[in-house]
Amino acid sequence: MTDLLREGLAEWADEARTPHDLADRALRGRRRKPGRWLAVGAAVATAAALVAVFVPEREPATPDPAASVTVEVTYPPRPAAETDVRTDTENNPPKKLIAAGQYAVSAYFTYQAGESNGDPVKRRWSLYDPRSGGYEDTGWAWVDVAPGLHLAAVLEGDGLGRRVGLMDLTTREVLRWIDLEQPAGSLVWSPDGSRLLATTYSEYPDMVQKDGEQHPDVHKPVRTGYYLIDPATGNAEHHALPSMEDSKFGDPEGKPFNMNRRQDLGWSHDGALLWMPTATQPAKVYLTLDGAPAEAPDKATADSYRSEPRWSPDGTKLLTGDGLPTKVVGRDGAVLGEQRLLQQWAWADDENVIGLGCYRKCSNEFHSSLVMTSVDGKKVTELSTYQKGDEGRWYPVLTRR
Repeated sequence: MTDLLREGLAEWADEARTPHDLADRALRGRRRKPGRWLAVGAAVATAAALVAVFVPEREPATPDPAASVTVEVTYPPRPAAETDVRTDTENNPPKKLIAAGQYAVSAYFTYQAGESNGDPVKRRWSLYDPRSGGYEDTGWAWVDVAPGLHLAAVLEGDGLGRRVGLMDLTTREVLRWIDLEQPAGSLVWSPDGSRLLATTYSEYPDMVQKDGEQHPDVHKPVRTGYYLIDPATGNAEHHALPSMEDSKFGDPEGKPFNMNRRQDLGWSHDGALLWMPTATQPAKVYLTLDGAPAEAPDKATADSYRSEPRWSPDGTKLLTGDGLPTKVVGRDGAVLGEQRLLQQWAWADDENVIGLGCYRKCSNEFHSSLVMTSVDGKKVTELSTYQKGDEGRWYPVLTRR
């Protein structure tokens, strides 16, 4: 990758300060009812739960022949950040960009499931296209958009993939391919847009699980580790990290566990640490970049199943989790306002929250829409159409603009 690309990534590091959302995204965290957009929110955690974590074995980096090859590219400049509100309340899934304040829906996916118990449940991704101002259906196994909405990481493959592409979002040109020796099942940009994290698996983790017909492999541990990828050089360093185990009889009280096959890793808000999801509280267990146990940087963040910061940009207000109703509190714990939200997702700005709102009197939690609401709950802006049940449901990914 040329010096121009490296300078561009450094520029991102100066401008982008908060992370992508992924990570949570659907299927991350605890098991939940079909049709929910995201995992259920957090409760009070115990500090003891952070102690029992895996100490992974670091694998030596495998040289990538392509990494030493200079590739002439023109790095796409990061556009000026926008803060306007954009909605699509007519189309389901959306055809026009949805955005509010500092976040935009950079991509979304739908699920495609097999017929039989144990069949794979694949994601079909649609990616923001700045040329049209809407979304384009893709064939990638996974996508994640860097802060600024002008560069995407794409995973080539059928569910799992062994090749990561760095793609100019506007031209749709893949500027660089990065080969992986171990198959990856997810990608997520670091908060400053300078690195990529790819979680690796021995088998595709998502499967059909029919009611009353538990598949024998539904809790099979399949995570093998993770790659830290430098997009500027193409270097991809793998670290072994097996799946967190399910709970067992005799486990010490407060020991975190996770029975899910998919256990994608994420970044801390400053990019200094990684986290792995649990099915307990706290929702996240933190690791150094090398995979050693680390203390949670913030209890509120550790308790949340979301990746976006729970503190407002000015640091004075805290999202408390799921409702109904939801609450925002101050530094002293005083309630600053209530919102008719099912879930709080992110801060649009210091005074407005992006979240999942339910239709009218909220008689059905699955009849829901992406909305923006003021902290006091008096002003609500519908951002997307209301979805009811699982039919045609799509799952948005938020990215810093």
